[in-house]
Amino acid sequence: MGILKCSYLIWAAVVLTPIPAWSQQAQDLSDKSIEELMNIQVTSVSKTGQTLSQVASAIFVITQEDIRNSGATNIPDLLRMVPGLEVGQINSNTWAVSARGFNGRYSNELLVLMDGRTVYIPSFGGVYWDVFDLPLEDIERIEVIRGPGGSIWGANAVNGVVNVISKKADVTQGAMVVAGGGNLDQGFATLQYGGSAGRETHYRVYSKYFNQSRLPGETQQNGGDQWRVLRNGFRLDSNLSSKDTLTVQGDLYNGQESQLQPILPSVTSPTRQIFQGLTDVDGGFVQAVWNRNYANGSDTSLSASFDRFARLDILPERRNTAALDFQYHFAWGHRQDIVVGANDRYSSSVTRGSLAVSFNPADLATNLFGAFLQDQIAIVQNRLHLTIGAKLEHNYYTGFGLMPSARFVWTLNPHQALWGAVSRALQTPSENEASIRINLGGFPGPGGTPELEAIVGNRSFEDTGLIAYELGYRATLGESFSVDIAAYDNDYDHLQTTEPSTPFLEATPPPLHLVLPKEYANLMYGETHGFEICANWKLSGRWTLRPGYAFEQIDMRLDPSSRDTTSVALAEGSSPADSGQLRSHFKLPDHFVWDATSYFVSRIADPAAPSYTRLDTGLTWQRGERLSLSVVGQNLLKDRRLEYVDFHGSVTSSLIKRSAYAEMAWHF
Repeated sequence: MGILKCSYLIWAAVVLTPIPAWSQQAQDLSDKSIEELMNIQVTSVSKTGQTLSQVASAIFVITQEDIRNSGATNIPDLLRMVPGLEVGQINSNTWAVSARGFNGRYSNELLVLMDGRTVYIPSFGGVYWDVFDLPLEDIERIEVIRGPGGSIWGANAVNGVVNVISKKADVTQGAMVVAGGGNLDQGFATLQYGGSAGRETHYRVYSKYFNQSRLPGETQQNGGDQWRVLRNGFRLDSNLSSKDTLTVQGDLYNGQESQLQPILPSVTSPTRQIFQGLTDVDGGFVQAVWNRNYANGSDTSLSASFDRFARLDILPERRNTAALDFQYHFAWGHRQDIVVGANDRYSSSVTRGSLAVSFNPADLATNLFGAFLQDQIAIVQNRLHLTIGAKLEHNYYTGFGLMPSARFVWTLNPHQALWGAVSRALQTPSENEASIRINLGGFPGPGGTPELEAIVGNRSFEDTGLIAYELGYRATLGESFSVDIAAYDNDYDHLQTTEPSTPFLEATPPPLHLVLPKEYANLMYGETHGFEICANWKLSGRWTLRPGYAFEQIDMRLDPSSRDTTSVALAEGSSPADSGQLRSHFKLPDHFVWDATSYFVSRIADPAAPSYTRLDTGLTWQRGERLSLSVVGQNLLKDRRLEYVDFHGSVTSSLIKRSAYAEMAWHF
């Protein structure tokens, strides 16, 4: 059954269901005090609830109010507001997102989650941001950790963790219609209905659609990157008993993306050629989470999920993933709070390679499993807490890996806290590093035998390791100002390089040719140093400013045995050294709200992209909790600019252009 038919069935059921009064309360955090904002509950650092002010990690929370005020229409643009998180748009439907350096289209040091369910792709590493989506109105918050989270979340949570947490169904009751369009976002709409089945079970169903126009290309008027996606989803929350809750949610999506992609016509072609490609994307997931609370204050959580996707991309792939996670949280005496857990993730893929790019083997199934333990100890009650923990995990390529951490929080007084951490994290090999074959181009060789340049994977590729040292300070200074500062020193080992390897003859595809391979290896190491600062300043009851700034220095070196000539420059130059922002939220009379945000990003050295300043602004008229009308302008300072270049060459870059859209949101 197609996704469009599923959509019709869902909405037919909705029409036949009585409509309750709209009960979603859009909490305006701008009315809260600075102290209340610092005490928002977060769960991503330790998998248990903690107040933001007491977390021993560099964490930033994007609230529902931040989402509404941002004017963003996708998750990557929302993440721009996080100091230390690097977001570069490559073209209309492709982004590079990383934390604390090493940015790229496939940033494999950042682990991304949706309600604790990982969306990390084992084939290339990283995330397909074009299909990582849900109605933004259904996001409760996005918790972003800059720094390692391997002792809890495991492999690939090296430089950061992004956890998108959706709202419970009982706060999205009633119907919602969101619709709009503009010169780039040519048309978008969300239809949603939330209802109940008895007093203890609530649900919501939704359909979301958008159609985005193409951006201009670097060298031609048409960037060839228009796209559209239809997504249908649901969530159900049920109180099974006074102790047990069950959440079941899922979605299905289908879309098409146009991209300018490289192909290699033959082994004698000197370079890869660019063609207009049409990518079909479809997939979905289902997830069930069972939580149980016990009389002694302990609790357990069991999560089971299944994901699938198919992409007819430059390397067509179909992948199915099944995952199981369990955790047990309990107190040991009056001073220790302990969380233990285990996980298992099985993923199988089928790919169809071409002369330009392929995997060997083309089809692969992998298993990732592990267990973790974390103990939070109150050294001095309400003043000094120490958290120690570790995760032991086994992956398909390198076997077992241990990721320990030790963290402390010292509460200097009710308004100030100092924290520090030492952590070990691992980034495990992907299929890209272990088994890829990329043919770059051919040329005539001696004796008439063609020669073909290629990059090949390495079955003996090792884990990349990190030891991170972090120190942070949080304070509420008076009733109107708060500041959050984090500094870090990261030591990396076994980073990826590309080394010349032994040439070999190959008869397929014809003619007979000599392959000149470069093989992935682990012969780079080095350090990154930096700091991030963000603040929240309530100038009055109507006006709030939120400035932020991040600085990073990257120093890489090669092992003496390396003959790599490009990896150091790429690792040091793929991320900006400086980035900053200033967000303004101002309440005007007559139910109007004006938001404006300015972003500055310094130049990227390799592949080269100039520095830029981006200005977004929006005016919203809010009529109670039911109706809002907005007009938003984005990238207003310059009509066309280059933002990021994919160093893999898997897609071409487009120019980001000035855009505007209007939106209506109606709740009833």
